[in-house]
Amino acid sequence: MNDLSVPPALDGDDLETWSSLATVLEWLPAALDAQLLSDSELTHFEYGVLYALATAPEARLRMSVLAGYANSSLSRLSRAAARMEKRGLMHRTPDPADGRFTLAIITDAGLAKVEQAGPGHVSTVRRLVIDPLTASQMKQLKEISRRILGAIREEAGWRPGTPTTG
Repeated sequence: MNDLSVPPALDGDDLETWSSLATVLEWLPAALDAQLLSDSELTHFEYGVLYALATAPEARLRMSVLAGYANSSLSRLSRAAARMEKRGLMHRTPDPADGRFTLAIITDAGLAKVEQAGPGHVSTVRRLVIDPLTASQMKQLKEISRRILGAIREEAGWRPGTPTTG
């Protein structure tokens, strides 16, 4: 008797597509980390946090908003924030609008670090993701990525121009 609740195994093009994407999901973060650590002593996660703060109004975000952008638990983000605070890249303070929340605020040193790290990071992203694709493939990748993101969760992740107030 067939169990209709069990999906068919991946094979053929489905398996090749999935295995290619799964490999990218494993290899790309490591490549981004390696470049950023070598050039700027930042992980990709730390760079993303600092970049989000640097581009936010008044260079600050609630930790809960920042965790959402980073797809991170508050505890993981708090550990990373503590490391970056020790390095003078950011600091945290109670939100004066609502003391139940904590604000993350980038420092001048953090802004300088983002400016220092940016060119090498952009160069790596271009070399690994943008440059190998045609303009048509770039449009397809954007649409495919958005569809996959929508299947994972309803709320949109961070995008350029996303309101970053918390």
